[in-house]
Amino acid sequence: MFLSSCISHPPISPKISHFGQQSNLHRNVEVDKRFTSALKTRATDQPSQQARIGAGLLGEWSFARGTRFVIRPKVSTFIPFRKSFEVQASWLATSQIASSMFTLGTAAVLPFYTLMVFAPKAELTKKTMESGVPFIVLGLLYAYLLYLSWTPDTIRLMFASKYLLPELSGMAKMFSSEMTLASAWIHLLAVDLFAARQVFHDGLQNQIETRHSVSLCLLFCPIGIVTHFVTKALADTAAADRHRMH
Repeated sequence: MFLSSCISHPPISPKISHFGQQSNLHRNVEVDKRFTSALKTRATDQPSQQARIGAGLLGEWSFARGTRFVIRPKVSTFIPFRKSFEVQASWLATSQIASSMFTLGTAAVLPFYTLMVFAPKAELTKKTMESGVPFIVLGLLYAYLLYLSWTPDTIRLMFASKYLLPELSGMAKMFSSEMTLASAWIHLLAVDLFAARQVFHDGLQNQIETRHSVSLCLLFCPIGIVTHFVTKALADTAAADRHRMH
């Protein structure tokens, strides 16, 4: 029984086993060569895919595992564009803030001018214009925009001359920034409203018409102040003439 088993199943020779391993190794190498050749041929036929294969596909061969390919994403491709994108996003955010603050400040002062022009003797107008809240709000808004627009060159542009006085060219360069221009607009709105309130109160105290002067203070504040003094002078003259006539 043992003899028949040996005849039926002859032992495997070490040479044959070694030859089988060599045959498998030779076959793996041939397959790897053919696949590598196919990749090169495809990369040559389609140049647009050659960069993707070289950047993300890495071939690796070992005796135990055979051929293995590892796909690695190439993250560095987007790095050169990241900085420019952040700068552009920052510029857009700054521009939007300047535009929003410009519109908000303009809309905030219009109700006060409306009350002084269309209802100068109303109690609501008198109480509203006695409050300092609108000037505090405008002052805080101006301080915020000034902080955003401030740069290391601001002082140098404001006092560009050798006598430490402002120069027109330096001021023009400084106000070329939207944020600086928006802060200057809020500054003008606050000062103009304060001047209009003074004109309004002076008119109530001396019983002088101030609606035209207040309206001019909204857009042309110095002219509005001048017209108020002219109106006041004319009113005093007319009052003096009436007193002489009586």
